[in-house]
Amino acid sequence: MTRPGARNALTDVPGLSVGCAADVDARTGVTVILPERPAVCAVDVRGGGPGTRETDALAAENLVDAVDAVVLSGGSVYGLGAADGVVAALGAAGRGFALTERPGVPRAPVVPGAILFDLANGGDKGWGAEPPYRTLGARAVAAAGAEVPLGNAGAGYGALAGALKGGQGTASVVTPDGLVVAALACVNSYGAVVQPGTRAFWAWPAEIDGEFGGVRPWDDGPPPPVAPEDWGLAKANPAPRENTTIAVVATNADLTPAEARRVAQMASAGFARAIRPVFAPFDGDVVFALATGDAPLGPPGAGRAFGLTRVGALAADALARAIARGVHAATSLGGVPAWRDLA
Repeated sequence: MTRPGARNALTDVPGLSVGCAADVDARTGVTVILPERPAVCAVDVRGGGPGTRETDALAAENLVDAVDAVVLSGGSVYGLGAADGVVAALGAAGRGFALTERPGVPRAPVVPGAILFDLANGGDKGWGAEPPYRTLGARAVAAAGAEVPLGNAGAGYGALAGALKGGQGTASVVTPDGLVVAALACVNSYGAVVQPGTRAFWAWPAEIDGEFGGVRPWDDGPPPPVAPEDWGLAKANPAPRENTTIAVVATNADLTPAEARRVAQMASAGFARAIRPVFAPFDGDVVFALATGDAPLGPPGAGRAFGLTRVGALAADALARAIARGVHAATSLGGVPAWRDLA
């Protein structure tokens, strides 16, 4: 039977670890996903206001076909500097792409990343010319392990999900034939993650074993029909680059770069299952897809295409679950209510 993995986390994919670091005073943080060896990676950018690093390098036709880490960060454009700390730490450990194997020529770690906007969440952002993100990136690498914290953690530390406190969530699924598919999301969306007038998550049809509260839309009586422009607890006055959900989906399947791109595209459907509205001009929604390559996707031809379809479908549901789990686990910060505070 297809069920969540042992941790219900991205690290159920063998060979992946996750590290998180936060600056409590600044109300921001960084999440690093570390494969133990370079992993195939692709990206799908759906939001209209993305902030990314090295995503062009992931195109299937380009030179690099695997990455050493993926970085998700708060801090808007300042947060792109988190990857500098990750690159430095991995380079010092001898990891990275070697175009030329010669003494004295350092390897170049391949570290794509994406950011979310948490600059207006009330934290102390008076860092002057020394934003904390490079340090946070290095700290996250040092903290990497199997456990993935939920809620106010990593890049989701200072995030807001519509009018509620956002956060970091993760989820996984393991199939009887050995495929593992998982997701991690840092939720800072403009759109709402709960249905108007209820405590039920939009993602409730994908929930497994009450992992984000088990609340259903009808628990407090039949809810009214959802009007086309009733966005519930969405943010009321969005501004450019202030809203984003950034995520990583991963699998142990042996995907090619082009197949990983298809998985990232299919996984983006998980955003739409969990957030309303989504992919707005002021959202920076981004999904990275990682593949460690330990399990066969399927035989050539139609069999492999069917396997790819399975992975993409499982990734979309895992991402929807991860989004809901992150908000469900979050706690109030700076006066912003959390899901658990809803009556």
